[in-house]
Amino acid sequence: MNLSRSLYPSLLESLQTFPVVGLVGPRQVGKTSLAKQLATDLSATGRSPVMLDLERPSDLAKLAEPELFLEPLADRLA
Repeated sequence: MNLSRSLYPSLLESLQTFPVVGLVGPRQVGKTSLAKQLATDLSATGRSPVMLDLERPSDLAKLAEPELFLEPLADRLA
């Protein structure tokens, strides 16, 4: 079974309860593909997902001061 396919419903369910969900795992297992598909699907329903790739230095730097990064997104995370 495709790991991404089996995790998709769990991630979707988690996002109904929590405004922020982390997707962590080994390299090259489909995390980014799964996150992009989930973001596309959520956008189609009118939601505005935010995705960070913590292997990108610019995205990782946003977590150095998480309040500064998350405060402007408060309405999207509620």
